[in-house]
Amino acid sequence: MSVRITILCDNSVGPLAGTIGEHGFAALIEPDQGEPVLFDTGQGLTLLHNARRMGRDLAAVNKVVISHGHYDHTGGLLPLLQQHGAKVIYGDERIFAPRHRLKDNGECYPIGMPFTRAELETNGATFELAADFREIAPGMFLTGSVPRLTPFEKGDQGLYCDCSGQEPDLTPDDQSLLLETGKGLVVLLGCCHAGLVNTLVHIARLTGRRDFYAVIGGTHLGFCSQEQLAKSIAAVRKYGIRKLAVSHCTGFAASARLARELPREFQLAMVGYTLEI
Repeated sequence: MSVRITILCDNSVGPLAGTIGEHGFAALIEPDQGEPVLFDTGQGLTLLHNARRMGRDLAAVNKVVISHGHYDHTGGLLPLLQQHGAKVIYGDERIFAPRHRLKDNGECYPIGMPFTRAELETNGATFELAADFREIAPGMFLTGSVPRLTPFEKGDQGLYCDCSGQEPDLTPDDQSLLLETGKGLVVLLGCCHAGLVNTLVHIARLTGRRDFYAVIGGTHLGFCSQEQLAKSIAAVRKYGIRKLAVSHCTGFAASARLARELPREFQLAMVGYTLEI
């Protein structure tokens, strides 16, 4: 399969004039055969605007993947449905779970899906929700729920299921998208709350393949320890990943270290970034 991947939503914008950024992520996958698939929808402020500016027809998209149920990946879902009609939505069964950010000063605010399932279904959404590894189109797979096996990938701090701070939100619905291409496997990450190494190990175990060509999207390395960052860099080298195109939650400091230590592989996947494979 040959494919074109375009970043429609990200915290930063590239050189294409007229595009705008937001804290969020969305990518459009356009295979040479078969229909396009949208991976995440950003916060909802930029998806439709940036798609129009880049000449990408979201009306042609019938399938939308939600990597996990945070507002910065799901907020564009309702505007997309209202503008472009019915879609089939793929994700984990827990994308509608309540989630909150609890700050050190006691401030608490919701960060989960900003719409109810009923509201989205009223506007044309049909949900295909499961926690299993599955093929959603020829050569295109969802990882399903990723086992948390590496001791150094600790996950996010300060995320809870409510504002009491009693039940940590481990984001169990986190999953990534896998593409089989002529150059090898391509992995799209939303935020990768499960951890980059956990995700790669999970894919290798399920597919029996280790020929990763590219990893694109939010790595969540902007919130991790230096140990996790170092071991993630080691994993990129171990798997021979040719392109590491980072977005969203990777963060400036982590991106700078990745660029320094992986100068041939590293790229910034800002709004407008396109990879053709």
